[in-house]
Amino acid sequence: MRANRVVRAPGGLSVRLDVRAVTVVALLLLAALAASVLLIGTGDFPIPAGDVLKTLAGNGNAGQEFIVNELRLPRVLVGLMVGASLGLGGALFQAVSRNPLGSPDVLGLGQGATAGALVMIVLFSGTAAQVTVGALVGGLATGLAIHLLAWKQGVHGYRLVLVGIGVSAIVTAVNGYLLTVSDIVDATRAVVWMTGSLSGRDWDQVWPLLGLCTVLVPLVLANARGLRMMEMGDDVSNALGVRVERVRGLLMVAAVLLTATATAAAGPVSFVALTAPQLARRLTRSPGPNLLSSLCMGAALLVAADWASQRVFGADQLPVGVVTGVLGGVYLLWLLVTERRAGRI
Repeated sequence: MRANRVVRAPGGLSVRLDVRAVTVVALLLLAALAASVLLIGTGDFPIPAGDVLKTLAGNGNAGQEFIVNELRLPRVLVGLMVGASLGLGGALFQAVSRNPLGSPDVLGLGQGATAGALVMIVLFSGTAAQVTVGALVGGLATGLAIHLLAWKQGVHGYRLVLVGIGVSAIVTAVNGYLLTVSDIVDATRAVVWMTGSLSGRDWDQVWPLLGLCTVLVPLVLANARGLRMMEMGDDVSNALGVRVERVRGLLMVAAVLLTATATAAAGPVSFVALTAPQLARRLTRSPGPNLLSSLCMGAALLVAADWASQRVFGADQLPVGVVTGVLGGVYLLWLLVTERRAGRI
């Protein structure tokens, strides 16, 4: 039996809380915040965690305030929001497709955003802002193409995954072609962006991410109940009053926006969207999409990976996308073996 607690609010409303899930979310939030403080203090000019907290509270000296507030805090905030967006987007895709492999990495949204960025870099020698817009447009266009190709009296899980894998292969080939026709300077710039990195992120990347998360996260969480009912099947969900296609379409658009915007801000950081929902589910041991825990897990994973890369290899020597790619690849192999042994693939 799971430990649940019913919280009653004024007006006769009541909410049932899963104690284990709430505890996991709280611990993940603490882990993400602790990793953030450590990351802010890491670099060529190390700052103790206590001084970081004092500086964030407005009690640091002039040098510490410049380093923390202007150089390192924006990078950490971008990391937190990119990780949270990828974790939440991955949880939505996996819940809609009812497949643990149904993540933006597998479906090709990251590759689509990369294609948009490469077009701006290779064909137009675009600025950083233009590359960001190109990545956002590329991700949205890829999501729309996958949805249209997978539509047949609705969007169903395995069809969505298969179409996404096919689109991913096509877009990856296009990306390879764009790299081969570019000059050496643009190709180098493109490869650095394709790796996925938080280096050099500033307040210009913070505000668009913050605005998007402020709108989309409450919208997604408000539809969590309908998404959970949809796991019982479309017929049962319709009978319970859930407008299945409307909820599915709304959440798919939200997932594409979250993934595309995160990719535009930090590049295609791989495997966070795939691993965060699965790790969150295993920690909470709770049925359903686990949206909030996946969000917190994604934020904690990305910031911790960036801190680990800087501690092991030095500041900005190893992009965070390399670290998440290695760890995520190992996890993907383990997941495939587990699913095969269970007879699900």
